[in-house]
Amino acid sequence: MNEKEGGFIIKMPSSTEDKLPKTSNNITGFIYTILEFAKEDINRVTFSLKVGLAVLLVSLLILVQVPYQVFGTTIIWSILTVAIMFEYTVGATIHKGFNRALGSLFAGLLAIAVAELALMGGSVAEPLIIGISMFMIGTVTSFMKLWPTFVPYEYGFRVILFTYCLIIVSGYRMGNPIRTSIDRFYSIMIGAFVTVVVNTLIFPIWAGEQLHKELVKNFISVADSLEECVKKYLAYDGSDQPVFIKTLIHEFPDEPAYKKFQSTLTSSAKLESLALSAKWEPPHGRFRQAFYPWSEYVKVGTVLRYCAYEVMGLHGVLHSQIQAPRNLRCIFETEILEAASKAAELIRCLSKDICEMKQTRKCSSLENVHSATERLQRAIDVHLFNKHDAADEINYPSQRQSMSLVTFISLLIEFAARLDHLVEAVNELSKMAKFERESL
Repeated sequence: MNEKEGGFIIKMPSSTEDKLPKTSNNITGFIYTILEFAKEDINRVTFSLKVGLAVLLVSLLILVQVPYQVFGTTIIWSILTVAIMFEYTVGATIHKGFNRALGSLFAGLLAIAVAELALMGGSVAEPLIIGISMFMIGTVTSFMKLWPTFVPYEYGFRVILFTYCLIIVSGYRMGNPIRTSIDRFYSIMIGAFVTVVVNTLIFPIWAGEQLHKELVKNFISVADSLEECVKKYLAYDGSDQPVFIKTLIHEFPDEPAYKKFQSTLTSSAKLESLALSAKWEPPHGRFRQAFYPWSEYVKVGTVLRYCAYEVMGLHGVLHSQIQAPRNLRCIFETEILEAASKAAELIRCLSKDICEMKQTRKCSSLENVHSATERLQRAIDVHLFNKHDAADEINYPSQRQSMSLVTFISLLIEFAARLDHLVEAVNELSKMAKFERESL
């Protein structure tokens, strides 16, 4: 649409094809995309190679004649176990392996019990008992995996369902459900063992380490986005107002500040998933404490997201249609920059403490933030509010424009106030994780 006052500018998001090198060779462009994807995280390549190695090791039980004579065609269950169970991190793999082993064991024992009961019923009642049992298992497992308490074990219930059905049906046709159950359980255990060994001993990707890095990255993202929003707000001259810029999907793909705090806001599910997987991992690397408090990382991430919400509010004011004039912003520029820089400095200090796993004294940094926000609040009272007037009205000709500035400053002060809770959450994590204390 045409750019005019009160209008909209719709920006179409650039396609991924625009990011590829200009070449007439589609194969070259495809290879370039793959290489760039691999460079973003080398663990992706490591993970893929480890899965291939695990599948190869298990396949040798079929390809080599001697083990094939021992296990027979049931060894295919080992390959299926590797394909299903092998996850990106060690913790997720062990968690899934536990669900599969427990589910397979329960399904096998239940299948044996039902099969023996069906045999006692005779040839007429046998298929009827088996059919009813399959219906009941399918109903119960599907209902139980929806129960909130059992959500982490949802995969285990699926294992119970398909393992039971396969064993009971094949046992019915082959006439030996006990032997069938034992052979398939052995095959599953072989696949699970190979999966865990390969994923743990060969370039392991620890969920705990991933969680630790993700939280530190979120801290830095919030600090950077805060400073970027404040600097852009103060540098803005209002020349293109009141045009309201809006993208097709209500995002700002060209702004680093938006991407940074948005990544923090959407990290909740990732942090919770990594924390759940990390609980299954043995002590490793820097995390040698038994029962390491991984859940505290999620709590710290939750408090940090509330800070990111305030940055999102600042970003909203930055792109609002009603803006304070440049000369009015300059009056508070020093106080706003000081408050933002002190707050960002404290957040980076917290991220450094978590990254290095150390407990440092942050009282002085927090006091600096409070002092800066108090000076900012006094400046607002002096320049925008008449404290001697009982009506307490704004002393500026354009109240709407000045209120836009007040909103921005209020959000900045609220952001600083939330840092008290953030410091408290990090201190609690430091105590429970037994971070190294700062030497006096």
